[in-house]
Amino acid sequence: MKPLAALFGRRARLRWLHLIIGGALLMPYFLVGTVLVGMAGGGEQLFSSVPAQLAAFALALPMAAVTGFFALVRPLSVATARALCGVPPALLADGPARTRQARVRTAGWYTLHLALGGIISGATLALPPFAVAVIALPFFAGLRETWLLDGPEALREPWALALAPFAGLAMLLALALAAAVAGEVLAQRAPVLLGPTPEDRLAAAERRAADLAVRNRLARELHDSVGHALSAVTLQAGAARRVLDRDPEFVREALTAIEETTRRTVGELDSVLGLLRQDAEPDEEGTAYGPGLDALGGLLAHCGVPVTYEREGGPEDPGVVDPVVAREAYRIVQEGLSNALRHGGGDAASPVRLLIAVRERERELEIVMENPLGERPAVARPGGGRGLRGIAERAVLLGGRAEAGPYDGVWRLTARLPLAMPRTGATGTADRAEGRG
Repeated sequence: MKPLAALFGRRARLRWLHLIIGGALLMPYFLVGTVLVGMAGGGEQLFSSVPAQLAAFALALPMAAVTGFFALVRPLSVATARALCGVPPALLADGPARTRQARVRTAGWYTLHLALGGIISGATLALPPFAVAVIALPFFAGLRETWLLDGPEALREPWALALAPFAGLAMLLALALAAAVAGEVLAQRAPVLLGPTPEDRLAAAERRAADLAVRNRLARELHDSVGHALSAVTLQAGAARRVLDRDPEFVREALTAIEETTRRTVGELDSVLGLLRQDAEPDEEGTAYGPGLDALGGLLAHCGVPVTYEREGGPEDPGVVDPVVAREAYRIVQEGLSNALRHGGGDAASPVRLLIAVRERERELEIVMENPLGERPAVARPGGGRGLRGIAERAVLLGGRAEAGPYDGVWRLTARLPLAMPRTGATGTADRAEGRG
């Protein structure tokens, strides 16, 4: 059964169809070739002369090769090869052929496909009717009189007529074998001629890196906004529960803070999830992922811990601080407040000092946050401990730096970010900070 499956199975039939498509694609070039041969003096015997037909076929192939240099030929060829040749999709390239090497390979594939397809298609059209007639010779006297009237005498012998059906079947099997071999040749050559070039692999790696950067970016945004909100809400709800019977005013204030925190976080969460749903990109200002320094007032008012906020320079002036830097600074402050809530002393009364300063001479935005040491884990918490690492990643992506640790009896977080970044293209610092590459 395996030999028959190799000749007539589903894969063999699909590859045969692929070859017939190649023959159909060859026909316009072949017709032009026949015109050229006819103009050269072979017009009278063009359709009955085998040499003239071979000459037209030979002229058609170079014309087909020229067509193969067009960029869009490769995606069309790849689509048919994946669907009909049984080639694993990962072995074939995606997208148009952009480089010279890719176009040369595509032209080679296109020419090979049309050449083999033309041969198999011609045989498929001509051989089966002839083979069926040979099989029917012993059974139809009229057919014998027509076919064998001027043929060799030996073909009229009884033994020749007895072998005619087997000869016809052999012709059909030979055609199927030729189609299977040609299909296998194309399937073997497809990864070589239609596979990714080094430039294609580099482009694919860059796309994967860009996608990974976007996912990491969204993960940091969700961690910072939702993690801060949950920490603040948990602490405020716990404090309100402890004084529920004796301090209704504090409970009212805590519930108000919880409401404001959750409302703001839902808005940020909806913005980030909207990017995931719509496969959107950040806008030119880089604000599509979250708020900037101008939103610090609402964050500090409902963060669940008293904050002493000091400013130096004009950090909220959009003309001074790059919007991307302002957004990252907001997230750094938000994560610092989350850490203060988790580890800063065990209750909502632990004070936090925040300083944001614009050093225009140094072209630097400085963030300093201090809070009581409290009890900090020596190692990362299971499922957590990403906050300080995320702060460091944000700072480095912007070309700055961040550090955190005990200092003079308090826990100090310091981040220094550039006020502006050079726009260096798809692989530059600004685009990496946006999560685009």
